[in-house]
Amino acid sequence: MPYRTDFTQLRLENIAACLDPALTTLGLISDTLDTPFLRPISETVSSLLTGVQNVRQNKAECIWMMENIQKLLYSIICLHVNSDTGGELSPSNLQHLGKFTEHVVVTAFFMNINFDCRTLHKIHTFVEAQQEKNRIKQFFRQSEMATLLKGCHAGLEHALEAFKVWDVEILSDAAAMKDHARRTHQEVLELISSLSDVESFERKSSISGVTSNSFNSTSSLSLLPSEPKIFHGRESEISDIVQMFGQTIPRIAILGPGGIGKTSLAKTVLHRPEITIQFKHHRIFVACNSVSNSAQLSALIGSHIGLKSGKDIAQQLVRYFADCPPVLLILDNLETVWEPMDTRTGVESLLSLLTSVDHLALIITMRGAERPRNVQWTRPYLAPLKPLLQDAARQTFMDIADDGYSDEDINKILLLTDNMPLAIDLMAHLVDCEGVCGVLNRWETERTSLLSDGLDKRSNLDLSISLSLESPRLKSQPHCHDLLSLLSLLPDGLSDVELLQSGLPLDNILACKAALICTSLAYTDDRKRLKALVPIREYMLKWHPPGAHLLQCLHTYFYQLLQIFKSYRGKASNPGTVARISANLANIQRILLNGLNEDNPHLVETIYTTFLFSTFRRMAGYGYSPLMDSIPHAIRHTNDRTLQLHFLTHRFETHSDSPILNPQNLVQQALEHFPHVKDTDLKCKFYHNVGEYYRFHNDDIRAMEYIQTGLLLANSTGNTTQQSDLLNRG
Repeated sequence: MPYRTDFTQLRLENIAACLDPALTTLGLISDTLDTPFLRPISETVSSLLTGVQNVRQNKAECIWMMENIQKLLYSIICLHVNSDTGGELSPSNLQHLGKFTEHVVVTAFFMNINFDCRTLHKIHTFVEAQQEKNRIKQFFRQSEMATLLKGCHAGLEHALEAFKVWDVEILSDAAAMKDHARRTHQEVLELISSLSDVESFERKSSISGVTSNSFNSTSSLSLLPSEPKIFHGRESEISDIVQMFGQTIPRIAILGPGGIGKTSLAKTVLHRPEITIQFKHHRIFVACNSVSNSAQLSALIGSHIGLKSGKDIAQQLVRYFADCPPVLLILDNLETVWEPMDTRTGVESLLSLLTSVDHLALIITMRGAERPRNVQWTRPYLAPLKPLLQDAARQTFMDIADDGYSDEDINKILLLTDNMPLAIDLMAHLVDCEGVCGVLNRWETERTSLLSDGLDKRSNLDLSISLSLESPRLKSQPHCHDLLSLLSLLPDGLSDVELLQSGLPLDNILACKAALICTSLAYTDDRKRLKALVPIREYMLKWHPPGAHLLQCLHTYFYQLLQIFKSYRGKASNPGTVARISANLANIQRILLNGLNEDNPHLVETIYTTFLFSTFRRMAGYGYSPLMDSIPHAIRHTNDRTLQLHFLTHRFETHSDSPILNPQNLVQQALEHFPHVKDTDLKCKFYHNVGEYYRFHNDDIRAMEYIQTGLLLANSTGNTTQQSDLLNRG
């Protein structure tokens, strides 16, 4: 009996010794060659490996299945190595992978594959069931387990046959297994290294075959990503980071919104001569996209340095790093595992544990503007990344799309990107293929969807933004999405005063603002106005446009400001009102343009506000308002004669310094409305504006005629304000 126990334990150790490097190699192939299904296979098998060690019944059966899975993994790796197409699998092999693996939603969505046989899922269920301690439950589940076991056998046999498994011996010597794993891994590295730059680029791969002989040349199965070939505009950040490394062993958080270039900055730092000299080969780059808790994160870091997964893997990491020379550890996209509240504490504890090693330098990249706790981040903190400056954005564009475009064309394209590196990259490639005119025409209808043909956040702008929107940090404030949708229509953003005074029905609106800033979905500019970047605004407008009730609140707020300006223009208190309206010129323009449609139940109010806005623009020196060109079409949907008289009155006001075609025809149209309009103030205003128009165009006789007519009307109604205005012009 002791022999059986020892033999079973030996089989388990051998499986673990062979599976750990196999899983690492699979992850490498997945990241480099973009072969679908490999990531979910790797994650599921990793979970199985842990589960098998805890089973209480049918342990031999479980181990047998794991040994066959081990064969399958190496067969899948060999398929890539021996492929005649640079590692790309045939559709039939991809179909077999789909049948073998657990159903993964994202992969299924993008690959459009239906999984009709979920072998790994069945095995996982069987293994979990063997850990059950309750014997009564075990007894009643015997039939269920027998059926499940039969399905597991059938699935494995199908997979073994489908992949025509190489003769991979289950070696009894763990050292021989490790040696076999290393040779297989080296073959994969040679495959990747043999890929041309063009092939690597087309695969959207960021890994180039640069090996990391971390700690010693035989224990690491990790690759370092290549240095970005096109990278401009982060000289200040690079200088700050390098300076930190020159003074201490730093702990740095690279923060910012999705698509701003955090990963590119980290990769660039990784390859700086100062860093490579300081850490020689002891650099580790870990992409955290695939992990969902601190235990998995620990195991993932451990896999990069050759540690076997186990219950005390975090402590193993600390002991390992403590015994090594200075180490640089980069955790990329850490927000994936840190953001959920139920995993945050565990991740922060792991970071605290790792940074207890004095000579371990840590760099993390995370979406947002918030740093994990329990780490003494090096001061001064690195500020969240901002969009590129114009020169850097132009250089990035030209490096990708060549330099055969005019400054005007480049500026048009960059205006749509808000100088976000990801958006520039995607736009430049489109321009290179379709030309500026073609891209601009498509943008009018497709918006950010134009930049969303890729399958991951590095090549799909919509996906990158949607990941930020799913941040658990937004869930604590249910109105965050509403506020962001509102910002999507407001190029000028909003000040705290406007947020609080506009009557928006959003609970804890300043807390919502803070949450958007923490996730970098919004930012405050140098005037302390809350804004969203153009790509985020365009995404929200397309997929989550602001509700009419929110826009109506802002419309009312701006109408009140414009009304104050009209009523008190020329008074000493008015400069403050002018400044507040001027800070929102583009906002008011967008809100009014959005409301000038026949379906708007508040159309009449919108038209009146447009008149006020037009008057403000003219008197504040901003010129003619293009919105006035939309009024004739909008006004046709109303039967309001007073409104139509307002429009004709305003038209003479806005054209006082430019000629109107057939002005007398407009006068006649207005006089036809007079019997139906009771507003004598408006009638007096009409005569006043017509008189001013003719006066500006040197027709003093007609000017005096209309001024006198208006003055008579004002006298008859006792309207002293209009009397004063007309006398002033008479």
